[in-house]
Amino acid sequence: MTPTRKAHWQIHFCVLLWGFTAILGKLITLPALALVWWRMLLVAAALLLVPRVWRGLRGLPPKLLVSYAGIGILVALHWLTFYASIKLSNASVAVSCIALAPVFLALVEPAIAGRRMDPRELVLGVAVVPGVVLVVGGVPSGMHWGILVGVASALLVALFGAFNKQLVEQADSLTVTCVELGAGMLFLGAVGLPLALLGAIDSSAAALLPGARDAALLLLLAMACTLLPFALSLKALRNLSAFQAQLAVNLEPVYAIALAIVLLDEHRELGASFYFGVAIILLAVFIHPFMVRPPSPPSPLATSG
Repeated sequence: MTPTRKAHWQIHFCVLLWGFTAILGKLITLPALALVWWRMLLVAAALLLVPRVWRGLRGLPPKLLVSYAGIGILVALHWLTFYASIKLSNASVAVSCIALAPVFLALVEPAIAGRRMDPRELVLGVAVVPGVVLVVGGVPSGMHWGILVGVASALLVALFGAFNKQLVEQADSLTVTCVELGAGMLFLGAVGLPLALLGAIDSSAAALLPGARDAALLLLLAMACTLLPFALSLKALRNLSAFQAQLAVNLEPVYAIALAIVLLDEHRELGASFYFGVAIILLAVFIHPFMVRPPSPPSPLATSG
């Protein structure tokens, strides 16, 4: 098997594992804030066991450390809204909203990168509008809040991806991930604790501490669906073009929705127009790389919900 072919299998396996993050988010009974806090804690703690990460931390300039920490807060907010969207609706709806992330990235990245917007990127934004309308019309009214929060999550992942693109090459990738997730975990703790004390969120131990089942699922989410695909995707990206990698990563909503149908029977909750809408959004997202200049390699952390 050639290195490129092997890399294709590796990146698709990673995308499949990322697809499971939505399924696990539905199965874990913890509130979204506690779920994300534990996930970030587990991954950051595991990374701190790697000597390479400590070497990277010692050599990280303070200004860059602060920048990565700020991006980590965006990651925390993205994951928080993603899992909140799952709790408010279901896994299929949440990942369908995340499919809008490339659309938002095409719109916000030129401003962040300081370049002119390509008119073809505006076409992408217009092309997904019918899909969004069909998605909204294809879900029960009680799930509309989940769609709104999911769209916010897609915008946050686009912002994270755009900012991370400017800085990710300036330090070791594992060190950057450790800083970002550690900062995100501290941010959620600093925000969540006052909210719990004020009674704005459920502060009981049952709501914040995982039971045996949730703990096992959290370990699976952190290790098998976050750390493993992160490390494997970094290896695969060495033998793939950015274009090939982006096309593969764009399949994540497809895998996640298929898994939700098989494992959670979510198709019983959603109408046919929902799936037609998702198909329009995904078609626009897949056509986009063929229309514009070659993309940069996708950030592994940005692709995982």
